[in-house]
Amino acid sequence: MIGNLASFQDELAASGFPPLVNKLAGDGFRAGITTSALGPLRLVSLDTPASACVGRERDAVDGENLAVKVMARGRTRIEQGRGEVELGPSDLVLLDPTRTLRFESTAAAHVTVLVPRRELRIRPAQIDRLIGVRIDGSHGPGALVSVLARQSARSASEFREAQALRSAAAVVELIAVALETRLGDEQPAPDELLRSRIAGYIEARLADPDLSPPGIAAAHHMSVRRLHKLFEDQPLTVAALIRRRRLERCRAELTGSGRTVTAVAARWGFSDPTHFSKLFKATYGYNARALVTSNRARTTRTRTAGPEKDGGDQDSKSNRRSHGEGEHRPPR
Repeated sequence: MIGNLASFQDELAASGFPPLVNKLAGDGFRAGITTSALGPLRLVSLDTPASACVGRERDAVDGENLAVKVMARGRTRIEQGRGEVELGPSDLVLLDPTRTLRFESTAAAHVTVLVPRRELRIRPAQIDRLIGVRIDGSHGPGALVSVLARQSARSASEFREAQALRSAAAVVELIAVALETRLGDEQPAPDELLRSRIAGYIEARLADPDLSPPGIAAAHHMSVRRLHKLFEDQPLTVAALIRRRRLERCRAELTGSGRTVTAVAARWGFSDPTHFSKLFKATYGYNARALVTSNRARTTRTRTAGPEKDGGDQDSKSNRRSHGEGEHRPPR
């Protein structure tokens, strides 16, 4: 628990929240904050006293994420976007960290999931309609999101890298379903439904090196021309969407694993390492190998930071060698 308001506010801001001014904080202020990661998601668990806060707007550069706030205990009245809503246990609400936020809360526990905007694949106009709107967490998709968010915050550290990426994709998909359901009677156009289904099909098969527009068109009983026309008004073509999502998966895995660039590229459908390296550099502005080098340097610092205990590190190294890990070298 944190017993100092200034320290708590610093921790909160570092987690991706807007700066908050708490009007009810007194000398006995005590709060808890725990952060964890699940793939591209950040999970922030808060245990807070009664509060009345104003969150100031952040710069546009901080607007990469949206926040899904899930109540676990207590009640909160929140004002952002279209009006004021009151949340009880299990309820959730979508918030934008770049906008001014006002809320009053009893002593409460809640989990906030910070989701990259691009992951939701929901149109900006629809996002605007959903900001600050209560989503019932007692039944339907909202209940699934509520349970998963709280459970993920407790167990995120137990996931391996690949498990975390797949689990995060499932959480994001459920959040998107809950948000789209909350839009009410507005039904997506048939083309929008079909695009969403195709995007889900692509997401589930990114590791397949044969994933391509002709195969996708055949799986959805349409011509390749019809498939391309379906995406002609979207930011990315079908091929570009496949390429971008594969690159994002590769970057996430290279950031958090000790595998080689060649192995990670092959895992996500890039059979030509040279072609992959060029695409990665053109997309992100730095070499993929730089992530591997950075990971190795960080691992080396961690290993040398403290003494080995009871031979455990040596046993771990032996186990990794027996499974072929720890011996990869960057491609030449």
